[in-house]
Amino acid sequence: MKRGSYILLFAFFVLCTSAGAMHEGGQTNRKKVGLVLGGGGAMGAAEVGVLKVIEEVGLPIDYIAGTSIGSIIGGLYSVGYRSAQLDTLFRTQEWLSLLTDREDSLKNSIFEEKDGTYYVFGFPISSSKKKTNEPGKFGALKGDRITDYLHRWLVNSPSGYFRSSSKGASGSALHISDSTDFSRLPIPFRCVAFDAKKMKEVVFTHGSISTCMRASMAIPGAFKPVRMGEQMLYDGGCINNLPVDVVRAMGADIVIAIDLNQTQHENRDISLEEMFGITGILDWLVSRPDWKRYNANREAADLLINPPLEGYDVLSFSKAKVAEMLKIGESTGRKFRSQLLEIKKRVME
Repeated sequence: MKRGSYILLFAFFVLCTSAGAMHEGGQTNRKKVGLVLGGGGAMGAAEVGVLKVIEEVGLPIDYIAGTSIGSIIGGLYSVGYRSAQLDTLFRTQEWLSLLTDREDSLKNSIFEEKDGTYYVFGFPISSSKKKTNEPGKFGALKGDRITDYLHRWLVNSPSGYFRSSSKGASGSALHISDSTDFSRLPIPFRCVAFDAKKMKEVVFTHGSISTCMRASMAIPGAFKPVRMGEQMLYDGGCINNLPVDVVRAMGADIVIAIDLNQTQHENRDISLEEMFGITGILDWLVSRPDWKRYNANREAADLLINPPLEGYDVLSFSKAKVAEMLKIGESTGRKFRSQLLEIKKRVME
């Protein structure tokens, strides 16, 4: 074989080897970035503001893990929504109606009955229907409307993921499969819920994504839990409100965590289970494993962004407060711009 042929063969070998090492985004074995979105109800608007800056910096996100409102923002982000669309969603959504299952067509009626349910100014107060499929005994709100809205947003996502991956022709026929693999979404995703029966964390890796997101935000006492088999699922914030460990387990080398919590908690070393063999809710209330998990995850994040949201709470859904929190999130993100750029540099090396 001639010398020129050897050179061409060597060049071809190098080219094939390099191509095999490239991942879908075109980077060779680069570090993977995980984004963690903590829970906090309406304060999630600030997370959207931070996301705007992350996008401006051009930092790639490879994995997302979220809890409660963080699971909603994270789930939508994973299927193609970006900060501009989420900003519009927060500003325009009638959150009161959405969260309370309010019937807007009856909001001007003092008392009305519709399809077996009684309403006061559109708010459901009781139902005459037999509740054969009641998901749980505790929680004032069913959250049916939230699940329906999440389903609609997911089906109509900018990426068109559920349309292109389904054999159905129309959005209503897609259903969003109960066996969706969250690792195969445009950005791999996980969300966290809490099994009240076993007092343990549940990390969703597959299933109906809208139902899993709904379970992750089922605040005890406010929303009916979501029942899956023997599990009675509540808000993931009961056990892991900032799931840095979850996104690490997904494969993230660098983790950016957006924490909405405004109160820090000291770890408790008391355990009723260890002292008296008492398990369940009493042991949880005394030992507060959620505080321990939260503190550990704050320490484990490579970059922790904690927007200052004093004066706001989980129910600050008024349009004025949402606008303020979006702005706070963006301004906080800009304070971390240099750190975000440094992470981008490390990722792209």
